[in-house]
Amino acid sequence: MDCIEQAVELLAAEPVCGYYAGQQPAVEPTALAALALAAKSRTEESTIACQWLASVQAEDGSLAVRKDADTPRWPTALAVLAWTAQHARESASSDPRYQQNIDQAITWSLSLYGEALEPSGVHGHDVTLQGWPWVAGTYSWIEPTALHVAALKAAGRNEHPRTREAVRLLIDRQLATGGCNYGNTTVLGQRLRPHVQPTGTALLALAGESDHRGRIQRSLGYLAGALHLETTTTSLCWGLMGLAAHEFLPAESERWLTAASGRLDRRRESPYQRALLILASLGRQCPLVALPREAQQHGT
Repeated sequence: MDCIEQAVELLAAEPVCGYYAGQQPAVEPTALAALALAAKSRTEESTIACQWLASVQAEDGSLAVRKDADTPRWPTALAVLAWTAQHARESASSDPRYQQNIDQAITWSLSLYGEALEPSGVHGHDVTLQGWPWVAGTYSWIEPTALHVAALKAAGRNEHPRTREAVRLLIDRQLATGGCNYGNTTVLGQRLRPHVQPTGTALLALAGESDHRGRIQRSLGYLAGALHLETTTTSLCWGLMGLAAHEFLPAESERWLTAASGRLDRRRESPYQRALLILASLGRQCPLVALPREAQQHGT
């Protein structure tokens, strides 16, 4: 797609970026830019992004949302994904410091727990399972849990007890009819509605997993039916990446991405959305989709 190649060129000119052009650099868009550029063999530019991520890593291994911020630190998982993708594309003689960055970030990640609750009948899912929160000291939510699972798998920690518990959490919090909300299934007997972005992110993390209740399959069905030509760019991209992780991509995906590219507000360029469009266009070759060999076909 010509629009994707144009997006690569524009992103390569600004690999350390904020959510919108001219904004202060932030960890999430820069990590996604590093992933997209590495996948497109723009190694020089992806290295610039990865080095910036390393420069803002705290002594405890975490990365806050921006250089001058203290919290929240959920983007640490995305930095791990960027560094592992970069490490995989560099030669054995390359600077090995990303491995130290990865190890320190993983150590921090494993020290952070979402708050477990006492079972009370209020919720329709297992509230004792622990994943990751958006902010330390709060509940486990779908998206940060999924990102940390993906990072742990990419770093070779697929069999770690935290990874396995978080996978159980992600499956348990799929809605019975397919898809997932942001962290709950039912509350006080009220079934919550599924949303595209958390469903896509969860399915990314659940690649290679199986469940006897068929919830993953129903969520794939929900997501394939929920995406369409007018789906907003961010949701569309996370949704398509979630489907690609299970080889479930709709035939219309390229047309949808082209339309999403055309809708980008040219008055307020978004490197963040540009990186997502590139990653979503890669299908099974997306570094967020391609899991390490040991993570494939794990029964749950």
